[in-house]
Amino acid sequence: MLNLFASAYRRWVIEKPFASLTVVFLVVGYFSYHIPNFKLDASAESLVLENDNALQYYREVNKSYGADDFLLITYAPFKDLMSDEVLADLKLMSDELTRLDRVRSTDSILNVPLLNSPRVEISKLATDIRTLETRGVDRELARREFLESPIYKNLLLSPDGKVTILRVNFKRDEKYFSLLYRRNNLRDKKEASGLSAEEEAMLAEARQKFRDYHAKFLDEEDKTIQAVREIMDRHRDHAEMFLGGIPMITTDMIDFIKNDLKTFGVGVIAFLVLMLSLFFRRLRWVVLPVSCCVIAVLVMVGYLGLMDWRVTVISSNFISILLIITMSLTVHLIVRYQGLNENNPGQSQKELVWQTVRLMIRPCFYTAITTIVAFCSLLVSGIRPVIDFGWMMTSGISLAFILIFIFFPAALVLLNPETPGAGKDRTKTFTLSIAAFTNRNRNAILCSALLLAAASVMGVSKLTVENRFIDHFKSSTEIYRGMEVIDQKLGGTTPLDIIMNPDQKFFDYLAEVNEKKIAAAEDFDDPFAEESEAAEINYWFNTDMLDRVEKIHDYLESLPEVGKVQSISTLIKVFTQLSNDRALDDYDLVLIRKLMPESVKDSLVNPYLSADANQIHINMRLIESDPNLKRLQLIEKIRGHLVEELKFDSGTIQFTGMVVLYSNMLQSLYRSQILTIGVVFFAIMIMFMILFKSLSLAVIGIVPNLLAAGTVLGIMGWLNIPLDMMTITIAAITLGIAVDNTIHYIHRFQTEYKVDRNYLASMNRCHGSIGKAMYYTSVTITLGFSILALSEFMPTIYFGLLTGTAMVVALIGALTLLPLLLTVCKPLGAEASGQNPVAPK
Repeated sequence: MLNLFASAYRRWVIEKPFASLTVVFLVVGYFSYHIPNFKLDASAESLVLENDNALQYYREVNKSYGADDFLLITYAPFKDLMSDEVLADLKLMSDELTRLDRVRSTDSILNVPLLNSPRVEISKLATDIRTLETRGVDRELARREFLESPIYKNLLLSPDGKVTILRVNFKRDEKYFSLLYRRNNLRDKKEASGLSAEEEAMLAEARQKFRDYHAKFLDEEDKTIQAVREIMDRHRDHAEMFLGGIPMITTDMIDFIKNDLKTFGVGVIAFLVLMLSLFFRRLRWVVLPVSCCVIAVLVMVGYLGLMDWRVTVISSNFISILLIITMSLTVHLIVRYQGLNENNPGQSQKELVWQTVRLMIRPCFYTAITTIVAFCSLLVSGIRPVIDFGWMMTSGISLAFILIFIFFPAALVLLNPETPGAGKDRTKTFTLSIAAFTNRNRNAILCSALLLAAASVMGVSKLTVENRFIDHFKSSTEIYRGMEVIDQKLGGTTPLDIIMNPDQKFFDYLAEVNEKKIAAAEDFDDPFAEESEAAEINYWFNTDMLDRVEKIHDYLESLPEVGKVQSISTLIKVFTQLSNDRALDDYDLVLIRKLMPESVKDSLVNPYLSADANQIHINMRLIESDPNLKRLQLIEKIRGHLVEELKFDSGTIQFTGMVVLYSNMLQSLYRSQILTIGVVFFAIMIMFMILFKSLSLAVIGIVPNLLAAGTVLGIMGWLNIPLDMMTITIAAITLGIAVDNTIHYIHRFQTEYKVDRNYLASMNRCHGSIGKAMYYTSVTITLGFSILALSEFMPTIYFGLLTGTAMVVALIGALTLLPLLLTVCKPLGAEASGQNPVAPK
């Protein structure tokens, strides 16, 4: 079977290169046609755990209490905030924002109700509500209310009174949520009980409709954000402003992805051209590899467009990684071709190319497979963008391997053979000196490896998954600067919500009351009793339970990691002030609910109390810049206080919000890190045993690569660099890419050892041949990954620099520790009798 394949391959690729090149160009043309359909996605949904129950609950809560679909504009005027000029500018900007199609309303110090400027009597709530725009309002009283009111303190105005905030509320896109809920409902049903064939078709249709509309939604949102920024720009001569909010972060992250794709693509190709020119100093060895890279990227991007497979922040570096891996494969082919040409002067070009392919396809196939396995291991992470990244790279490497072994030999056949010796450089001398160093310093190398392994284990034990979302961005970005202002001056950034329900005793009591009402209705029909009973039977909106809610509220405000807290207790605190600090009774509560204007209810009641008053929603914002913030520990600390100190039933307490989703994702990172490394290690060991047909060679081959992966994780631990959605992939990718050197070296070592059955001589020859290719590819990979440092996304920067570091460690291990283990352990059997050790020159 293999002979038939080899014969067909030689006939169509080597003997008929024009036919093969035509096929390649047709494939490139077909996929390039779909490049305009290539899309990006940086929505919040792409940054959370797959199948997380907390995500479903979060959506249900948003459905009941409102979603996070708004923008925040921090406004620090250059003059006094209450001056006519500043308020006029704020009013003008608010009006301009309100006229945008997607904007429903704006909230600011201009239009929020003033209840203490001067104080409004509870009986006059429906008629005497003022705002800052009301004629004759006392602005200094309003300023004091904004600074001291339980509602507005740390919400609308910073403690120093110099920074205010303008909230831009978006209209709810009912079609978007309708498509989202339809898709989710079918997906949930599939998980719970399975779907029929018809329902499977409905789910596929629902997914596609949502994806298509989601893309349009993001485009419209981007246009709105740009319009908001244009309005802000027209008012920057009056105030320093920053934009914040989830829609803005989503839009800016998409811009980051676009810029990264351009920067990485152009930057890596330019860098590769430079490195190839320095390594080989021949035009053909620049044009051919770069052509392979361009072909691989065009086909892959077109494939993603064809399949409607969207790139996220996590997968935005797929182009640079694909370029680097493609280049690595072609460099090995070039070095092997040059070696054959050097040793077989006068041989025809077709025979040289055929021998190059014949000798290299097996190790190259296994290096591609091991790298694919490394990326496949990311599928167990449970994090959607990480999973997609794994699939994208699996597809990309597969396509690149096929295209390289068609295009490269077909194009090379059309060129004349190189003059032997034309490609010589000083690299061979360098790699041979490493072989000599290895032979002379055996004990030092082994001791260094053991010390490095011990330090790595200690570093790995220090790894954490707690990181601040704000630190994902450079301090120069608007995301960082806006979050910093809101975090430090306006009550925190990251929302955490607590939902509290009645305990079982209340439901039992409610059932008993309903039974009595039904029985009483049969004897006597009182038209007034039903309404009064309904008003009285609720769990939370009574003085006893509201006192307990106030204790929760006050406790949360006392926590240093927590900024602004909002709950139904905020309403009670305000109305207690309006009653001259007299404690409210149940009669007051009934009066408040009856007299309160709908606008006040929408602000102070509906976001925090369910319609039947049997569920409360407490919202707090965390101080993201607090260095002591540990999300999971904070949530457990709050839960413990509610249960142990305030005696609430644990089953009635539910935490939700982006903090919970983000915390769940972070905790999953640590578990998946262990899983991914385990999967890669096991798979590579199996392939090593298949390839080398030796357990001892497989073990020897895996050691330097585990050391490289452990080293980079250890560095992260020692430097307190936490695991995130990017750095989680480093260890698996390091194993997958670094193991390429091991495969090539051991495969070549087996070949060279058969010549004279001398370990040192074999090491010498391997360093002088395959060692050059390993050096070229590792230097290229290391410096190629350093291009990622140009990103605006800090996890991408860490990924590039740490992976580059791992490649350096892997190269050193492959050229020192690996050959040392081969010569010491002698896994290929005893040396031939009468052979004298040959030291590298």
